[in-house]
Amino acid sequence: MFTSIFGAFESGIIYAIMALGVYLSFRILDFPDLTVDGSFVTGAAVAAIMIVNGSNPFAATLTALVAGFIAGSLTGLIHTVGKVNALLSGILMMIALYSINLRIMGKSNVPLLNTDTAMTSVRGFFEKTGIDGFMNGLLTAVGLGDSLPQTWGILLFMLIVTFAIKFLTDAFLKTEVGLAIRATGDNKRMIRSFSSNTNLMIILGLGLSNAMVAFSGALIAQQGGFADVGMGIGMIIIGLASVIIGEALFGTKSIARTTLAVIGGSIIYRIVVTLALRVEFLEPGDMKLITAVIVILALTAPKMIESYREKKRKVKRQLDNLQMVVVSSEGRGKAGAALKSDS
Repeated sequence: MFTSIFGAFESGIIYAIMALGVYLSFRILDFPDLTVDGSFVTGAAVAAIMIVNGSNPFAATLTALVAGFIAGSLTGLIHTVGKVNALLSGILMMIALYSINLRIMGKSNVPLLNTDTAMTSVRGFFEKTGIDGFMNGLLTAVGLGDSLPQTWGILLFMLIVTFAIKFLTDAFLKTEVGLAIRATGDNKRMIRSFSSNTNLMIILGLGLSNAMVAFSGALIAQQGGFADVGMGIGMIIIGLASVIIGEALFGTKSIARTTLAVIGGSIIYRIVVTLALRVEFLEPGDMKLITAVIVILALTAPKMIESYREKKRKVKRQLDNLQMVVVSSEGRGKAGAALKSDS
């Protein structure tokens, strides 16, 4: 059980980068960008093919980030310059990226099991530091020695990378350009009145969003040991589920809190899916159904809870008003009795 939860936490922190990208397009820009399903694979494909051909895995991962930025920018250009509907722009780019990804990989699947990747490099580095032995020794001491993870290095490394991206995103959204992107998502007409180029803000925002998505795809490919042309199917739903779950559980009072909530939502989503798949009558093929149910619950549960709380508040107000009426009537009754006694 512990190994499964650990693996879910590790995957969740990597997918959190993709969820941050989805948050940037859907929440900040208010743009329903379906490019995500394609750009996730683009990142994986670019990183995988470069690594297989002998490139440095870290350079390949950064190149994947650039490829994702280009894909997102093209979606923005289709929408702004081509005047195509936002939803349709993402769909068209997603379809185009399927063929582009096949061209990049040359085949539908590129294995990475026998190659040096960023993940193998990180694992080797942390093995030398002795952190793995120390952490596993602690688990053995508390009685979890029968389910030790292979390495703690990837989790620690990804925590650093993911939170670095989170803090950079927070800082960027507070800059002049970041505020312009946020304003574009809130009210395009208003930001245009300040002579801001909303088309450029949309292109830049979508580019950054898909850069994060592609970066996450490159890391997932290296963690899993392969890049597949179909690995991006349903990524937009996973990203939205992470955003919705995080916002529902942790709130959205500030940008910093919301981005942290998105990371938490991604981890919780992965853990819930892992636990659900341990139920006997569920199979791996049911993962999309589980995702749909989680998203439905995340969307409806907060509204139902708020409705219940509002009903309780309404009943309390009615009781308070009734009590005030009773107290007032009792007061008038006592005053009348006092007047009668005086007379």
